[in-house]
Parts: sequence; structure tokens; C-alpha cells
Amino acid sequence: MLDMRLYMLQRLSALVMAPLVFGHIAVMIYAIGGGLSAAEVLGRTQGSVGWMLFYGTFVVVVSIHAAIGLRVVLAETIRIGRLPLALFSWAVCLGLLYMGLSAVHAVTAS
Repeated sequence: MLDMRLYMLQRLSALVMAPLVFGHIAVMIYAIGGGLSAAEVLGRTQGSVGWMLFYGTFVVVVSIHAAIGLRVVLAETIRIGRLPLALFSWAVCLGLLYMGLSAVHAVTAS
């Protein structure tokens, strides 16, 4: 039952992630095409609740999606028990969350 829930959670995270990826790519193309410097980008994102929510959501769904995906790859290649898999998944998810949310805070905090 756990495997089915994780499967569905990964698919749901992909559904949420897809438009965020396209949005991120569009923003990057706009920034590069417009010749924006890093200072100009930071000037536009600092203090912005909208960008904080956009990239904060992005970080959360990527962390969940990646942790589940790595769990499946590890389970299929090494064939280890459920507890080590669970610990590994949580460590990956929490590590990605910490790094990602720290970056979002650095870019959007005023």
C-alpha cells in the first residue's frame, strides 16, 4: 500500500512541477534575452511574496519528487530493506528542502 501511495504522490508532484518548470524556463529566457544582470534579477525578486511562493512551491514538489524517485532507483538496484530506504528518502527530501528553501529565502527576502 505504501508503494502505491508513493507512486501516486510522485505523479501528483510531477503534475504540480510541470507548469512550474515551464514558468521557470520562461523567466530564465526573459532574463537572459533582456540582458538582466544578477543584481537586476535580485532587485526584482527581493521582497516579492509572489516569487517566494512560486519558487518555494517548486522546491517542495521537487524535493518530494526526487526523494521518491531516488528511493525507487535504490530499491531496484541494491534491494535493501524498507527502513534504510525510508531513512534515505527522508534524508534526501529534507536535505533538498533545506538547501532549496535557503536559496529561495536568500533570493526573495528583503
